[in-house]
Amino acid sequence: MMRYSIRVPRRGTALMATAVALATVAACSSGSPSGASSSSAPSGATATGAVPTSAPPSQPPSPTPTPTPTPTRTYPLSTAPRTVPAVRDHEPARGPGWKPAPAAGIVLGPNSAGLADEGKLLAGELGVPYRGAVAAGPGDVELALGGTGGPESYTLTVRDNHVRISGPDEAGVFYGTRTLKQSVKATGAMPEGVVTDAPAKPQRGLNVDIARKYFTAGWIEDRLREMADLKLNQFGLHFSDDQGFRIASDSHPEIVSAQHLSKAEVRRILALAQSLHITVVPEIDSPGHLGAVLRAHPDLQLRNAQGVPRQGAIDISKPASARIVDDLLREYSALFPGGWFHVGADEYQALTVRNPSASYPQLATAARQKYGPQAGVQDLAEGWLNDRAAVVRGEGKVAKAWNDGFFRGGVVTADKRIEVEYWTGKEIGARPPAEYLAEGRKVVNLNDEFLYYVLGEPNEFTYPTGRRIYEQWTPLVLRGTTPVPARYGPQILGGRFAVWCDLSRSQTQAQVAEGIRMPLTATAQKLWDERKPALTWDQFRALAAKVR
Repeated sequence: MMRYSIRVPRRGTALMATAVALATVAACSSGSPSGASSSSAPSGATATGAVPTSAPPSQPPSPTPTPTPTPTRTYPLSTAPRTVPAVRDHEPARGPGWKPAPAAGIVLGPNSAGLADEGKLLAGELGVPYRGAVAAGPGDVELALGGTGGPESYTLTVRDNHVRISGPDEAGVFYGTRTLKQSVKATGAMPEGVVTDAPAKPQRGLNVDIARKYFTAGWIEDRLREMADLKLNQFGLHFSDDQGFRIASDSHPEIVSAQHLSKAEVRRILALAQSLHITVVPEIDSPGHLGAVLRAHPDLQLRNAQGVPRQGAIDISKPASARIVDDLLREYSALFPGGWFHVGADEYQALTVRNPSASYPQLATAARQKYGPQAGVQDLAEGWLNDRAAVVRGEGKVAKAWNDGFFRGGVVTADKRIEVEYWTGKEIGARPPAEYLAEGRKVVNLNDEFLYYVLGEPNEFTYPTGRRIYEQWTPLVLRGTTPVPARYGPQILGGRFAVWCDLSRSQTQAQVAEGIRMPLTATAQKLWDERKPALTWDQFRALAAKVR
């Protein structure tokens, strides 16, 4: 007996037609009219299945053809969605995946009302309606809080023409929506299966120097939106330096530059950042890099024994110096709601001379008075760092400081609660990063060899490339090109790509945005997943062009 294949419907249909034709011919040869029931046919029998009345009793009846069932469509196993950064784990499945359709919408799962902003944003991006807290229907995308993963993790499941994105916190669900958005942008669909994803590092971001070059609020907001799609979560805002003080001040309006952000603009920036799960980290650098403050308060400028002023350096032996800086730290701690404040501490000029105590006797005297007869200028500077960190800690912030503000071998030691922002291997006397890690300190990577975009390329800096970051850098590479031992990985909290405006007129705002585009993209990939990427650089760059 011939078998009808359930996998090849066209062939099965042809065979059935042949069987029907043969049965019809047999019926006609026995005198039954074609297409009509025989008068002797049993009730319910069709002409094609009727037994001919003239057939000999010994002849078996003609078989009734079995209808061919409609086959179930089969799909190849899905592949991981095409996103930047790449998802860390994808469990493939067979199925058509999910595409935005007219009947689709964005809905919220039970007890997930806090995801309304994420849902509305995604709905607008995908061009489907936002329906809120209703039961998910065919084609819908459901956002839900819940699960047992770590912070910022999420699970994205595509099954039966339905997408469900869940995570233990709102940030994780938001990152799941970024994955869905990018996959649809890259291929038109989200593949069947389950994505399980989480960042390798908790701090991932961009740092921008708006003190030496004014950037508009709109430009900053555009960078925040780009960051969010790359799953970056920290924006460092360096707004005080020798060249300018760029945010309005109520406590000391006399120090503010003509071009600056109003507090209303800052609040608008902060509101957008919060909606995109980005923390803005303000920085007021001291005791160096305070030129804009000192122009209004020249009596606080550091001068050597001959009365020569040092650019940007405040005299930390004077109580008034601490008062004005602490006023500013408290004012801006109240403005910025995030959990960090960067207090600087780098490149204090009093420590760059051969004999600081001889060149700055007032600092040496103050050090001995405060910390004992063995103390020197280094100890006074370290004490300044600890005091400023204590101020922001009192305002509910974790202090950050540049690595060259942490000294070895003195009477005073930097508080271990301060996060070390490691940037320099070029500075004279710069300590290697392993020293900080061996002390048990937490470190953030801003390696100036890979992650510093310095306008005008002064002091042997060159503009970093995305390819070099993608192929050669990881969070373990804190200084130069050599990684620290992998055992220190948990102490490295993450990293930020940094824009510094030393020669501020070298590029326009638009040129800066374009210049950092791919380096920032590559940095985001390596902070989300520090393993060697699966794509080549050319493949990664082509994908980024599609999804960004």
